[in-house]
Amino acid sequence: MSRSMTLSVRVTGALSDFVSSAVGKEGPYENTSEYVRDLIRRDKERHEQEDFERLKAELQVAFATPDDQYKQVSAAEIRRRHRVPV
Repeated sequence: MSRSMTLSVRVTGALSDFVSSAVGKEGPYENTSEYVRDLIRRDKERHEQEDFERLKAELQVAFATPDDQYKQVSAAEIRRRHRVPV
């Protein structure tokens, strides 16, 4: 379930000028809320991309490992290692 959050942020000087240039007739956003929501979405996407790249790097290492270095294990062994009930 999504919930709503209200934020209050004070910006001054150069940051305030920058935000003002991105909002209204000057910029692509109608209001500061829209601008902040877009910034949060982009930051979320960046985090997700970093997580994906980390996983991709781990998988590349695993797939580069020669087959003879793999050890066959059963599902029961995996559950035991991770303490998952059978």
